[in-house]
Amino acid sequence: MKIVEMDGYAANPGDISWEPWRGITTPDGEKVAFEMYERTSPELVVERAKDADIVLTNKVVFDRQVMEQLPKLKYIGVLATGYNVVDVAEAKKRGIVVTNIPAYSTSSVAQLAIAHLLHIANNVAAHDEAVHRGEWGTCPDFTFSVSPQMELAGKTFAIVGLGNTGRATAEIAHALGMRVAAFTSKDQSQLPIYINKVATMEQLFREADVLSLHCPLTQATKHIINKEHLSLMKPSAIILNTGRGPLIDEQALADALNEGRIYAAGIDVLTEEPPVNGSPLLTARNCHITPHIAWATLAARQRLMNIARENVVSFLLGAPKNVVS
Repeated sequence: MKIVEMDGYAANPGDISWEPWRGITTPDGEKVAFEMYERTSPELVVERAKDADIVLTNKVVFDRQVMEQLPKLKYIGVLATGYNVVDVAEAKKRGIVVTNIPAYSTSSVAQLAIAHLLHIANNVAAHDEAVHRGEWGTCPDFTFSVSPQMELAGKTFAIVGLGNTGRATAEIAHALGMRVAAFTSKDQSQLPIYINKVATMEQLFREADVLSLHCPLTQATKHIINKEHLSLMKPSAIILNTGRGPLIDEQALADALNEGRIYAAGIDVLTEEPPVNGSPLLTARNCHITPHIAWATLAARQRLMNIARENVVSFLLGAPKNVVS
């Protein structure tokens, strides 16, 4: 039996040991071979996976065309929460088990969402740079500012997506003194006392001082940030996205930022990653972008690796968990 890791570098660029993967055995004591590739281009997927019973993937795509060339394949372990890189229906048809890694980066993603918000509110980096350029030393007053300072207490933090990460982010926003609002199918009695349920999505957009996206990417949520919804928002509003890039119509948001109809945005994900063909958000006014790093703290990645291994061992024992197919 053989496991092939198709693109291990993103989850483990070298600061986590692969040795636990080399010690996996089947229930009858057979040692499972383990082969790891840091990256795999599309033209090499079938060649590298042809002898694998189990493959692990983060962004390498396993669609019908790939799976039909891999008759030995029994299991695809996605090293992420989202599993859109796998044709799950085709896998189920072929009896291939597909698993994901839920909730491994909840705290890390919530932390970066709030980091983006605090950066926009206080712009610590720009002030630090100004001080080190000597601007404070030549200032006639005891204080100076290179950008407005914003107090968040009392403002409305609107959540789209009240899963694990949405709730964790809401908890931090509440601790900052913000009013937390959400549009959700859950009854108010099921929500933490500090989360206020609003009647409609339109009301959520109108009330938001900060709008934070934590929902999965579906046909219903694709471009949930669009020209129409942006037109409902305050010109002082801030948009945060640590979810999925296509939740935002990037041209619509860039236009709103450039025209002053939205104050700022903190973005960790784009529609195309990496943005080799560019994005209108890269040059938009007051748009702050990080390169899809919210999930990537050492603690979160170690958790991911541990859960991924547990998923494989459970599959070998005949009791797979975190199954999505």
